Amino acid sequence: MADAGWPSFARSLKGVVLDLCGVLYESGEGDGVAIRGSVEALERLRASNLKLRFCTNETQASRGKFVAKLKRLGFDISPSEVFCPAPAVVALLKERSLRPHLLVHEGLMPEFASVDKNDPNCVVIGDAAEYFTYQNLNDAFRVLMSMEKPVLFSLGQGRYYKETDGLKLDVGVYMKALEYACDLEAEVVGKPSLAFFQSVLKDMELQPHEVLMIGDDLVNDVGGAQRCGMKGVQVRTGKYRSSDQWHPTVTADGTVDDLREAVEMILEQRTD
Repeated sequence: MADAGWPSFARSLKGVVLDLCGVLYESGEGDGVAIRGSVEALERLRASNLKLRFCTNETQASRGKFVAKLKRLGFDISPSEVFCPAPAVVALLKERSLRPHLLVHEGLMPEFASVDKNDPNCVVIGDAAEYFTYQNLNDAFRVLMSMEKPVLFSLGQGRYYKETDGLKLDVGVYMKALEYACDLEAEVVGKPSLAFFQSVLKDMELQPHEVLMIGDDLVNDVGGAQRCGMKGVQVRTGKYRSSDQWHPTVTADGTVDDLREAVEMILEQRTD
């Protein structure tokens, strides 16, 4: 059915969810850099009648500081539109009366200010970057091994991401190390978690078939969205690799050069 394919399904869209790093900008020294054409593309998308949300596994800064950086790069985005793992895991910790040992980036620590961290009974791991030392990983390992029923939360499970100076290992690599060492399975908070995408859809007040996800990560962005019933389009920026087209389990509904091209195709379909 041709009408079900990309970009034809854009005609029935009511909302778009966008990944941030790798789609709007590339991180790196300072604030990073906006990807060419992405500022203008977002402006065009916002001028349409589509609902917008931003879904990121960013865990190196609080949401407020993260959005402030995006504004400095030229993006018109408000904190209420951005869904990231830290606030979600804080809500889970409070709901389940859990006290975390934190293996996260120093910039994310303010997100956990309201959480009791005395006598930890779980571990939370995020993209700690340079804080992923042997000592810090071993401390988290020891906390988990001291528990009768260890609980590990991972803020995403990405394998790597791209900064201006090249690829960097992401939290999923270290999550897998702790899973292996402790013989457990982490609870993933963030993409590609089904609950994470469902929380975004609930906030948008839209059904999955009414929403498109645009991301650079085939598995976490596109695959996660598709598992939720959304369509997923991959951009050839950020962490995209040509080998993605041969992935054994995930096939994007469409692939475009960048956000600018995706927006152009969406808006063309909606004005036909």
